[in-house]
Amino acid sequence: MANEINGGSILHSPGSLRPNSKIFPQEIVCNGNNNDEFTDIDIERKEIINEVEENHATEISLEEEVISEEQAEPSPASPVNKDNKVETENLSQGDEAAAAMADASSILHPHKDLPQPVAPNNLLKSRSYPGRAVSVFRDDQSENFPIDVPKIGKFIKERSASLKAEISKRINANRKDRDDHADVAEFTLSGVKVIVQERETPFVEDMSNGIISISNHNEDDLSALKGRVTFFSRSNCRDCRAVRTFLRERGLKYAEINVDVFPAKQKELMERTGSTTVPQIFFNEKLIGGLVALNLMRNSGVLEMRLREMLAGKCPDDAPVPVAYGFDDPDEEEEDRTAGIVRVLRQRLPIQDRLIKMRIVRNCFTGNDFVDVIVRHFGCDRAKAVTIGKELARKHFIHHVFGGNDFQDGNKTYRFLEHELFIQKCFNFRGSADEREPQDAAAMTDKLAKILYAILETYASEDRRHVDYISINNSEEFRRYLKLVQGLHRVDISALASNERLAFFLNLYNAMVMHGMIRMGYPEGIMERKPLVTDFLYLVGGHPYSLGTIKNGILRSNRRPLYSLIKPFNAGDTRLELALPAVNPLIHFGLCDGAKSCPTVRFFTPQNVEAELRHATREFFQRGGLEVDLGKRTVYLSRIFKWYGVDFGSSDREILNWIMSYLDASRAGLLTHLLSDGGVVNIAHQTYDWSLNS
Repeated sequence: MANEINGGSILHSPGSLRPNSKIFPQEIVCNGNNNDEFTDIDIERKEIINEVEENHATEISLEEEVISEEQAEPSPASPVNKDNKVETENLSQGDEAAAAMADASSILHPHKDLPQPVAPNNLLKSRSYPGRAVSVFRDDQSENFPIDVPKIGKFIKERSASLKAEISKRINANRKDRDDHADVAEFTLSGVKVIVQERETPFVEDMSNGIISISNHNEDDLSALKGRVTFFSRSNCRDCRAVRTFLRERGLKYAEINVDVFPAKQKELMERTGSTTVPQIFFNEKLIGGLVALNLMRNSGVLEMRLREMLAGKCPDDAPVPVAYGFDDPDEEEEDRTAGIVRVLRQRLPIQDRLIKMRIVRNCFTGNDFVDVIVRHFGCDRAKAVTIGKELARKHFIHHVFGGNDFQDGNKTYRFLEHELFIQKCFNFRGSADEREPQDAAAMTDKLAKILYAILETYASEDRRHVDYISINNSEEFRRYLKLVQGLHRVDISALASNERLAFFLNLYNAMVMHGMIRMGYPEGIMERKPLVTDFLYLVGGHPYSLGTIKNGILRSNRRPLYSLIKPFNAGDTRLELALPAVNPLIHFGLCDGAKSCPTVRFFTPQNVEAELRHATREFFQRGGLEVDLGKRTVYLSRIFKWYGVDFGSSDREILNWIMSYLDASRAGLLTHLLSDGGVVNIAHQTYDWSLNS
């Protein structure tokens, strides 16, 4: 620090200062003469310097007296013995204070007439000594917030050392535990000590030059095998489901060939195994057998060894080949015998827009034009042409523009099926009507159920609460499903029995929801679902069906849908003939709208549809579709009972009595207690989770 004095400088160097040191004249640098004799100015400067030294010495002596008095007084917090003497610890503190005093005496202060150094705002004006409390606040706050820095540092070091020791101890203990119990799992059940030892699995590591190396490996390594596990299956097969679950749990990659979905593979199954029984499991090209053989190998402890022996190398060419995407089986279905006539009519009929009854009718032709073309092209009489027209109308190749399938020779107007106004919204229609001979409705129902079962078993979780829509969209099973539903264009649904019709429309509804999620996306919320419910159509039996018409028109016996005053079918609608004669409340637990709060997605067989619906209903209530709070005398129901309560009963008590038959013992007991004591029973509805079940 340099202080200007009349053109000269007094140099204060911290390294050159000593306790009680003097400032000699040679330290004065003058800008004037360099003679040995002092001038008057030099003498005046020397007097000022001597005065500074005297003042400084006076300050140091006063400070020493203050510190001595502080050391002489015993601290209230200091421990004292019976003779009221300070212990050895306090003596050491006094020595530290004396050393601090000696250090403090070495600090030189400027003369009172000279500029004084100013400390920053947040620093203390008083000096700090080792072992004393130091404040990091300003003077006005230092008394309230003392911090003992040395003690804090010592505390942190001690805690850090303790923490390190504890961590090291835990790590060493865990390592020792793993080393001691690497092959043994030990636990206690009901006071009985049980020790389970893992079975050692031999593994043929190297068989080159006749040398066999045996070693033990973890089962987790099975996923790295180069070979392939293949098994033949069928839809809704219990043993096939067990094999599939076993392979998934072991982490084995496998290829499944469902002979119901791929009928051409049934011939290969017969050739390789000599029977059509499923499941049949192959490790590469070697036949293992069915579920019984797999369980025997697992229980005898040789399964992992056989897996590694057979799957260590790549799969050979003579192993069963998985089904490739995009290849269809040879089409065994015959073309409709009237399809040739339809193609001729499409080319020769004068199809145009007409004004009929003050309405513009698009893409239509008259019965008279139809008969003329048939007579000219095929050389038959008009009566024969009318017969051909009636057959085409019955097979849904042509329709009357105002409804009805009866064909007449005259001025009535007709149009082809592909020219219907609703056809653009039908997602199972591509270009033109299916010209294959319509399949039997019962056979179509059975095929539809099998392929939908195969999709669900492969691309849904075990509990059916989560569906992988992306994998479904990219699968060969879904591609074949889309081809199958094209055969619904002209199928005669009216030929189905009541149980077959129920299973058909339940399966079709759930399949359309799945298809709609993939093509249109999933709208969360009941109001946002309107386009999916009303505008996503399938062409079935020559008529359009939406999700709303299937649920409310067919399954609910033509009842008004939610938030609507109009029934799905009017009195002249031919689809009304297919509606169920009465509402079956169980259908609400067999329909899945793709939301998490919906019943789980499932498909039904015509033979067991009623039993399967009852099972679905019980499962829905077990998952939380009903909760009872005795304290509040409240029953919490799914919102399904709020939206469609009329299907279950005319009053709350009737609805609860209907539910009673499908509850487990605990819930049924609680509900019975509420209903039988004569008190008021409150009904509240649960929050509905509309998020996607993916």
